[in-house]
Amino acid sequence: MTRNGIDNLGEPHGTILSAATSLWLPVLPQRVFEFLREESLRSEWDILSNGSLVTEMAHIAKGQDPGNSVSLLHVNPLNSNQSNLLIFQESYRDVLGSLLIYAPVDIPYMNIVLRGGDPANVVLLPSGFAILPDGPENRNATTASHDTGVAQLRSDSPRRTGHGSLLTVALQILVATIPSARLSPERVATVNSLISTTVRRIETAMTQRETA
Repeated sequence: MTRNGIDNLGEPHGTILSAATSLWLPVLPQRVFEFLREESLRSEWDILSNGSLVTEMAHIAKGQDPGNSVSLLHVNPLNSNQSNLLIFQESYRDVLGSLLIYAPVDIPYMNIVLRGGDPANVVLLPSGFAILPDGPENRNATTASHDTGVAQLRSDSPRRTGHGSLLTVALQILVATIPSARLSPERVATVNSLISTTVRRIETAMTQRETA
């Protein structure tokens, strides 16, 4: 789907391409959620990080559940040819499912906000994930495992419960700075490759953890 961003506060000006896909994973939902939100594992799936080390610069809890929070992540470049990158991320979960939403942010504008400046000039184009259980057993497991950490990613395999997760991946990409620009097949192919690669990386990483 394409849409035009024209003078929308907090959104880039131009043509925005949105892509989404859903898949089934033979992994419990809380384990998928913890894998995606753990910054030290982000390079395993996030193409933006390009294999670089990701660290958490700021963390704001939203409630008692440790999975509900807002974070500011810093992507440390592997070499001088890569630029520094900040990622603004929010994660949320309850008994029905979980969400993880993130967006790259402009470093100079974010520095202004961190010093108490007006956040209205920060442009965000969020992407992210929705994670749902595929059966009632998983919903019960999600309720009972709010304190599950990254250390438990290798335990409680769904092979013993017969259930997994429904993962929806959604990406938004600014493909042209002119709202009326014509969308080329090459741009569509690029976004298709991006979301396909992200899905394959997640599938590979989760499968490896299940079989380890």
